Amino acid sequence: MAELLVWPALIAYGEAAFAYAGELRGAGRAGRLGIWGVRIGWLAQTALLLVQAVSSEGFPWATWAGALNLFSWLVVSAYLIWGCTPRYRMLGLAVMPVAAGLLLLAWAGGGTAIEQVSDAGAALAVHAGLMLAGFAAFTVAGGMAALYLWEERRLKRRDARVLRLRLPPLAALDRLAARVALVGFASLTAGIVVGLATLERDEVDAAMGVTAVVWLLYATVLLLRREVGLHGRRAAWSFLLGLLLVAIVLPITHFAA
Repeated sequence: MAELLVWPALIAYGEAAFAYAGELRGAGRAGRLGIWGVRIGWLAQTALLLVQAVSSEGFPWATWAGALNLFSWLVVSAYLIWGCTPRYRMLGLAVMPVAAGLLLLAWAGGGTAIEQVSDAGAALAVHAGLMLAGFAAFTVAGGMAALYLWEERRLKRRDARVLRLRLPPLAALDRLAARVALVGFASLTAGIVVGLATLERDEVDAAMGVTAVVWLLYATVLLLRREVGLHGRRAAWSFLLGLLLVAIVLPITHFAA
């Protein structure tokens, strides 16, 4: 019965995505409906994860579907840190369809089931949690980058409607995307260290190679930002490229079973 909690979360996330789309017509009631949809969905999914944690033996999110369930929750959690602020609500237009889609895939793959048994140890749990938290931060940073590029394009076209949306300034979006990416990079680095500490030589595979590429990309972007001032559109496209790599590495990573 507890698995039924996935449906209130899916419905609320879907409502939020549609509400944010309606917000494009101008700031108002749609945005408020959207953020309440996010909150209600997050509470329902949080309850589901808690029931899974209590009812399962071992780490309940070790399968690919379980990882997607946890990943979608982390993405929404990261969004809520800023999404409750009216100026950052429109970020939900990029985040919430992704979160709803991931949760739907997790449900279809059995990742929202309650009675899951896993022999994963504490090291794998920490490793998986850190890696997924890093990927979630990169996803939110990518959403901020997409919002930056969209807002910049509208401003260059002198679109008066963009001024009614109460969007954050471009400079603020640029700084925040970089900070979120930095948090994700730190989490990913910690996850890799934990994973390497328990790695056997014969366990090296292609997924680890792609994960290393993701790490190198963000390390390079963040270093260039500090040393040569990589900002604005170039930084936004770099974060979107990183998001594309996350979309590639997540399905084939060692969270799969």
